Amino acid sequence: MRHRLRFLTGLILTGLILAALPPRPTLAGQAPAGANPSADERVALLRRELDALRQEYATRMAAIEEKLAAIEAARAAAPTPAAAAPAEPAPPPPAVAQAAPATASKVFNPDMAAIGNFVGAAGESPGGGEPSLNMQEAELSFQAVVDPYARADFFVTLSPEEVALEEGYITFTALPGGFLTKVGRMRDAFGKVNGMHPHTMPWVDRPLVTRNLTGGEDGLADAGISVARLIPNPWLFLEATGQVYQGRSAIFQAPTRGDLAWVGHLRAYQDLGESTNVDLGGSIAYGHNGLTADTTTRLLGVDATLRWKPLRRSIYTHFLARGELTWSRAEEEAGSLGALGGYGYLEYQFARRWTGGVRYDSSERALAPGLRDTGGSFLVTFRPSEFSLVRAQYRRTSLADADQPFNELLFQLQFAIGAHGAHPF
Repeated sequence: MRHRLRFLTGLILTGLILAALPPRPTLAGQAPAGANPSADERVALLRRELDALRQEYATRMAAIEEKLAAIEAARAAAPTPAAAAPAEPAPPPPAVAQAAPATASKVFNPDMAAIGNFVGAAGESPGGGEPSLNMQEAELSFQAVVDPYARADFFVTLSPEEVALEEGYITFTALPGGFLTKVGRMRDAFGKVNGMHPHTMPWVDRPLVTRNLTGGEDGLADAGISVARLIPNPWLFLEATGQVYQGRSAIFQAPTRGDLAWVGHLRAYQDLGESTNVDLGGSIAYGHNGLTADTTTRLLGVDATLRWKPLRRSIYTHFLARGELTWSRAEEEAGSLGALGGYGYLEYQFARRWTGGVRYDSSERALAPGLRDTGGSFLVTFRPSEFSLVRAQYRRTSLADADQPFNELLFQLQFAIGAHGAHPF
């Protein structure tokens, strides 16, 4: 092994020496420039030059051999690894020792988060209303990619009354034809508010039209299949969504297995400039209402949102205007009942963490169209960070069958831990 090492080292150094050598001076007896020596003279000159190179090479190789011998002697004098006592590796720092198992275990775990929604209320409220102090809901989310073709999302709600699956579905993202398909239990795509989780709403409560016409807190949420597709065109973002449910929700009650509920939504989005955009939507829902074996309920809705958010000051100010109208036509034994309701909302961010808003509600009741409830709210929201918020809402509600309006002050505290995925824009 040592002889091979010497041979390879010498070969490499020889190449380097030859490349670094300066041009040779004219040897003694060499013909001057411009002369035309004979062939014998040229051969003699080349031999003398070759002998000089050999002598110089031998001198340098002898010096290299001496250096290698000195290095090998030093290595031979040093103790071998086997003779040296094995040193025990130093224990890793506590942070490193704990980080490795945690990182390894998370590879097979989904992104998990917990969101708390604490609500307090003071004043008179219609129908009992919210308790004075209440941990209204805690939402647990589990989200992860299943494989290259799908992802799964689960949202579990824990409240003083129940523990329930709010949503749990798989989304297929790579189907032919550009179709985005969800299968499982999910919130419906009717309008804007119905699909929102409680912690994503800009208010403590839901508008009156949600309670009177579209099923309240859970809306039309049910087990079913949702198919959405972008409609290519040169003018705007256009998305169509179709959903079919088993027909077991707060609005629809299917008497037989074949009586399914249907929801459709068409959304159009367009940028009006660098800082302004508009979002328009139309919705329809249809299903059996359970009043008789054949009676049905049909819902029609329109929604519009205008946003202004200057890019250069997006964390300091924005303005949002949103409104929804919903029309309900419910069949019963005596005929059909039509009811109309809606809300309008304005929001303005006046400081980096502060937002103010005002909302107006007006809605008839689905099974009593002659009764119209109205209400108004003023809100102030403070966001210490993206993981928490504090909100105060003054609400005044006038019910059609009540003698006087109800005045309430609502307080909300939200906080989140963990990696929670983004909600629809």
